[in-house]
Amino acid sequence: MQQYEKDSLTLTGAVSMGTGVMIGAGIFALTGQMAELTGGLFPLAFLASVVVVGFSAYSYVKMSQAYPSAGGIAMYLEKAYGPGVTTAFQALLMYFSMVIAESFLARTFGAYTLQLFDIDQGGMLVPTLGVGLLLLSFAINLAGNFIIGGVSLILALIKIGGIALFALVGLWAADFQVTRVPLNTVDASLGGFLAATALGVLAFKGFTTINNSGAELVDPHRNIGRAIIISIALCVVIYFLVALAVASNLSLSEIVATKDYSLAAAAKPAMGSYGLWFTVLLAIVATATGVISSIFAVSRMLAMLSEMKLVPHRHFGMPGSLQKHTLVYTVVLGILLTVLFDLSRIAALGIIFYLIMDIAMHWGVFRHLRKRLQANAAVLLTAIALDAVVLGAFVIVKARTDMGVILIALATMLAIFLGERLFLRGYADQSKGSA
Repeated sequence: MQQYEKDSLTLTGAVSMGTGVMIGAGIFALTGQMAELTGGLFPLAFLASVVVVGFSAYSYVKMSQAYPSAGGIAMYLEKAYGPGVTTAFQALLMYFSMVIAESFLARTFGAYTLQLFDIDQGGMLVPTLGVGLLLLSFAINLAGNFIIGGVSLILALIKIGGIALFALVGLWAADFQVTRVPLNTVDASLGGFLAATALGVLAFKGFTTINNSGAELVDPHRNIGRAIIISIALCVVIYFLVALAVASNLSLSEIVATKDYSLAAAAKPAMGSYGLWFTVLLAIVATATGVISSIFAVSRMLAMLSEMKLVPHRHFGMPGSLQKHTLVYTVVLGILLTVLFDLSRIAALGIIFYLIMDIAMHWGVFRHLRKRLQANAAVLLTAIALDAVVLGAFVIVKARTDMGVILIALATMLAIFLGERLFLRGYADQSKGSA
């Protein structure tokens, strides 16, 4: 069994990890993509997202109080569904959504870094810079938990303060008036607003990385839930203020045109060239923190799945522990996604996989663990309904504009399901044969 460093993460370190993943993905690239879907209502879509996430977090807090572990969500799914195909399939959806989040952050890092130079966003420069960040984060993760926690904490404090400063200066420059993007955009549809809300959920889903640190967090029965609540609360305030600052300094067409780096674009009219440098450096810090934190959590989740005999594992001649091997697999997969997909498609795949897994999590708690956890049935059913509504709206909107990404998502899920059925059937036959 893989050994984890007990009590090597504090509550503050866990919060820094959660905010590290959330803020890195949520603000710097999703703001423009949400505006593209719902027009000037995108600041309100962030608030709608936190309603969905608030109900969603209930299941994870309840499960973490009862079953803290390094496997986090994988362990929760096993408690609900047992060690079978359902658990393995849903856990791998979560795994892939987390790796996708790494790729999303890595490409965002590349897009913002290029704003410091007069260079076209096209070509291979953005993914190349993203790959470089993934490799650097891999090296930091090899250094151990205390260094990871320390780096994450320092960078998280810098970026939270910096992003809050960006929001306040941006609003101050516009005399605290949101006039360039009216919130009552007349052409915003309900479907577009719900689809933007789904993308906003992607901005908050980083809180689930906290669940994967249960075997290493001090007093995990209490602190996992506390870290989740604190992280979400910090992020919703920051997200809304930044969205208002962007809407105060750019027109809607400008936000959509610069959707991969809208904060950098908003900094120019608000703060000039110094503001641009400040914002880009802040984005570099934020995305770097997010990648470091995400790799830390997701590699441990894959290690737990391997220990639970739910996924195959091969050493390929590599030395070191199982967790080091899963760290390599995670980074390699993240590099492939960073090279092959743009930000919009990465975000779409991530939210589809995550919401399907999230619905399964809530249903598992409702159907199998509600009484044991003393969970509120109404809250669980509301979480399922909210997830289903925003997921349905997002899929419909994406099917109209990019059917290819829907087909990629369906093909990937089918491959995961069939692969897991074959692996688990073969493992069961092997176990019987050796009995």
